[in-house]
Amino acid sequence: MTNSTGFASYFQFNNVDWPNMWSASWETVWMTLISMIAVIVFGIILGLILYLTRDSKNPLVKVFNWVVGLLVNIFRSVPFIILIVLLLPITKSIVGTIIGPKAALPSLIISAAPFYARMVESYFREVDSGVVEAAQSMGASTWQIIYKVLLPESKPALIAGATVTAISLISYTAMAGAIGAGGLGNLAYLDGFQSNNNTITLVAVVIITLFVFIVQGVGDFLVKRTDKRTL
Repeated sequence: MTNSTGFASYFQFNNVDWPNMWSASWETVWMTLISMIAVIVFGIILGLILYLTRDSKNPLVKVFNWVVGLLVNIFRSVPFIILIVLLLPITKSIVGTIIGPKAALPSLIISAAPFYARMVESYFREVDSGVVEAAQSMGASTWQIIYKVLLPESKPALIAGATVTAISLISYTAMAGAIGAGGLGNLAYLDGFQSNNNTITLVAVVIITLFVFIVQGVGDFLVKRTDKRTL
């Protein structure tokens, strides 16, 4: 009885502004979804560039591969919270503001796209070289090899990598909220931590955890549906 009373006194769920909580939840979903779409596009493009230029004997192509690889390594190595601060001038010029969900998008995309690009490159390298060589021997162009060999053969791995990246983005949105980017992270920090309202922080954490479970479940389902070995 004492424990339940102590729990009830510590977490006052009647003090939660639920409409505000749902609005923050939607902002987190919106930031994650929009940034993830961009991350998949840019990540696959960068991964393809790294894969296609890795063994070139052309000096210019080698330099290009080195430059792209260097930029990818730099941006995926910088801690996200520091990257947000570094990109504030760029964010201001692109979005017009440095606060709110839109302001978080450039940092989310720039931080996650290189991370996903390296995974994409490794997935393409795992494609059976015999399949690629067979397509080349039949006169397939580079674009045909990409669309008909690389992407289909690595689809389960690409989905699995996108799932991992999406979960990372959810955690990034929470960190971005600490500097005014909106979403559940911002709500947990301002209305929860700074206002000494532990209930709001708890509810925000639970909702973020549910988002992670949902993304992981959907990702696992899509991987099983696209993996030839499980069909």
